[in-house]
Amino acid sequence: MKKNRKNREAFQEHSFWQSYSDMMAALLLIFVLMIAITLSIYKQKTSDLEQTRIELNSAKEDLDKYREEIALSNQELEDSLNQLKEAYAYSEMTEAELANAYAEIDSARAELAATKSELQDIVGIRTDIIGALQSTFSNSTMKVDPQTGSITFSSDVLFRYNSAKLTPESKDTLQEIIPLYLDVLLQDTYRPYIAEIIIEGHTDTDGGYQSNMELSYNRANAVANFCQDSKNGLSEEKIEQLRQLMTVNGRSYSNPVYEENSQEIDMAASRRVEIKFRLREDEMIEKIAGILAQ
Repeated sequence: MKKNRKNREAFQEHSFWQSYSDMMAALLLIFVLMIAITLSIYKQKTSDLEQTRIELNSAKEDLDKYREEIALSNQELEDSLNQLKEAYAYSEMTEAELANAYAEIDSARAELAATKSELQDIVGIRTDIIGALQSTFSNSTMKVDPQTGSITFSSDVLFRYNSAKLTPESKDTLQEIIPLYLDVLLQDTYRPYIAEIIIEGHTDTDGGYQSNMELSYNRANAVANFCQDSKNGLSEEKIEQLRQLMTVNGRSYSNPVYEENSQEIDMAASRRVEIKFRLREDEMIEKIAGILAQ
């Protein structure tokens, strides 16, 4: 009995320690598992955290790049806005310039129309003046050029050889012709259209150019002085009007007269004094050309 009790106690004592050992082993296993699980979770968290950091860095790079793109877009937008402002300012300036150009064009058109009308009147006036001159000299030996309306005096009739002094006989001819010619040009109907009355001397080709220039001018001037003497047929009023329009030229032998159907110079015909007129049409043509050039 005692022996059995002792064995039972010994067995019970052994079972206690064995159970305790098993329990500690189980606890240790649980602890190891917990550590393993914790390490695994830590490793996973660490990996996740690293991945998150990588993603954050990538997101930060993307954000920085996006910010740079925004800054660049803002600069481009600012540049576009400045260009738009400049374009708008230029547009306003262009509109003003265009309006001024249209105004100038309208003004030029009006001026051109008025000048054209005046020029048409002048073209008709030339025909009227030449017709009036031809009618005035219809019974005279003096011939009026049908193209220019000029009249020509032979220097051999007016002057002696190499002289610029009018002969007594020539004064009778001039007193007959000059008042008739100038009265037509200076009448109220035509005078506003006359730009210039020209008295022009010419010589033949004998002698030097300069000496002939002086002779041709002096002869033309002698005729001009004759026209300005009230004793020779013109009134003081007409003489004053003539002085405002008259020009005296010497042409030497620069414009000789040639024999008909020949290249030979007609020496007698080349020695002459011409009286002609110029209408304001030349000035009108220049005016129109100036308008068209604008």
